[in-house]
Amino acid sequence: MTMAARRASEVLLGGGVIAYPTEGVFGLGCLPDDIDAVERILAIKQRSPLNGLILIAARPGQFDNWIDPAVRNALPEPDPKQPVTWIVAPGPRVPAIVTGDHPGLAVRITTNPVAAAICDAVDMPIVSTSANVTGRPVARNAFILQRNFGHLVDYVVPGECGPARGPSAIRELETGRVVRPGRS
Repeated sequence: MTMAARRASEVLLGGGVIAYPTEGVFGLGCLPDDIDAVERILAIKQRSPLNGLILIAARPGQFDNWIDPAVRNALPEPDPKQPVTWIVAPGPRVPAIVTGDHPGLAVRITTNPVAAAICDAVDMPIVSTSANVTGRPVARNAFILQRNFGHLVDYVVPGECGPARGPSAIRELETGRVVRPGRS
């Protein structure tokens, strides 16, 4: 485990909020069952709690109790260049603030090594929402991330985004329907 992943896990387990690189953009994250931290992220983003949030994990098993095991086993292998977030039925552990006003839960197996190391360090999924104020451009470089969010989060995890060029596509697992096209 890297020092950055260890530090990120300490912050997350202590109820904090981090900013970190993902496949396409920098994200804001916390533990999904920490309601205070989730509310803090929504406040930072000026985002309605009705919109829901994405959970990422390093491997499917980290979604145990967060999604149905049959669904977990049906998640396609991730493509690092074209990340896809899948809408699935939530499991018993998912708080309503994470799904928002939606019947499904958005999940993704991350291929970004920094994000995966963080998930491995806490051994569970983490919230992954783009590092931006709602309606504004997303932070794609560390300088912008630090300038805009460094004072609002408890730890900025060093690392690079990539290899995707923007946010992941979002699709319904059951139907394949595209909810949001991605940028590769």
